[in-house]
Amino acid sequence: MTLRVGIYVYNEVEVLDFAGPYEVFSTASRVFARGQPASPAPFTVSLLAESRDLIQARGGFTVQPHFTTGEHPPLDILMVPGGVHGPELTKRRVLEWIALQHKQTQLTASVCTGAFLLAAAGILDGSEVTTHWEDCADLARDFPAVTVREGVRWVEHERTMTAAGISAGLDMSLRMVARFTGQDLAERTARQMDYDWRNTR
Repeated sequence: MTLRVGIYVYNEVEVLDFAGPYEVFSTASRVFARGQPASPAPFTVSLLAESRDLIQARGGFTVQPHFTTGEHPPLDILMVPGGVHGPELTKRRVLEWIALQHKQTQLTASVCTGAFLLAAAGILDGSEVTTHWEDCADLARDFPAVTVREGVRWVEHERTMTAAGISAGLDMSLRMVARFTGQDLAERTARQMDYDWRNTR
């Protein structure tokens, strides 16, 4: 069974927040295909945005979304990266879309300050979460219904996962690969990426 991963992108999104997980899932499928070329890929991954317009990520990195939030395949995993997230918090339709997707996905996740969007969508209430170390205090202040943990790479629950800053999204995504397809593929994916996976929370 192929799991459909959708990563929401927006102007001034942090590049590694979305590109790192994208690389993990696409590499996992490529590594898997070497041993089982006739089997369906474990993951497909796409970038989603409000429109098909080019996204200007941090540092002037230009990104072309695959789908819009109004027209995309059903998702098994939704990931919301961080960046200059403030303007996204004012977009009711985006927050409602996140909440709606969460009702349908197996897992909804955030990287870095993407946790603010998940919290604003109301799907983290009563949960332990994490975000970039620089933003933990603000997240706790703005969303008192969540419990913010500092000093961890990610926090995992049955239906949600939140990662700390930027590179922690790689570690969390590899954990997702292990969770859905097995530890062996996650380790081989990290090896293929020449990445020293911090497989601890």
